[in-house]
Amino acid sequence: MYIDEVLPAIEEKWPREYAHETIYIQQDNAPCHLPLDDEEFCREACDGGFDIRLTFQPPNSPDLNEVTNSVDALIEAVQKSFDAFSAQSSNNIFLTLQSCMIEIMKVKGSNNYKIPHMDKEMLLRRSMLPKQLKCDPELFQETFEYLYNVEEM
Repeated sequence: MYIDEVLPAIEEKWPREYAHETIYIQQDNAPCHLPLDDEEFCREACDGGFDIRLTFQPPNSPDLNEVTNSVDALIEAVQKSFDAFSAQSSNNIFLTLQSCMIEIMKVKGSNNYKIPHMDKEMLLRRSMLPKQLKCDPELFQETFEYLYNVEEM
């Protein structure tokens, strides 16, 4: 698998300007994995100017060991987090996202904008907090034309 699938994928996708640097493939310490000095792998891994080496992950490294929790525990944790997350928090997040999208349109895709503040808590208390923001039709048209012209360049 390493020689027929992994090495060709790395060689295809790896940026050429970094091809001279050593690339490490880290594998866990399972006995079914290739030994670090596998002759066939080492020969193929140096082909084409690459320096690809095998390494084992450090033993007893909790950040690198395979996940010890079961799928059931994961589902339970996600469900608990979902239950603790209020619909109002979700609405506030999406309102902020929408306001950022409008600001991004104003600056023609740049990230040079300030996140607008709507005072959502006050609007909520007054029952005036929107579920969604409206985009100015002129701004939408300007953005559409801008993107169309950029694509033609």
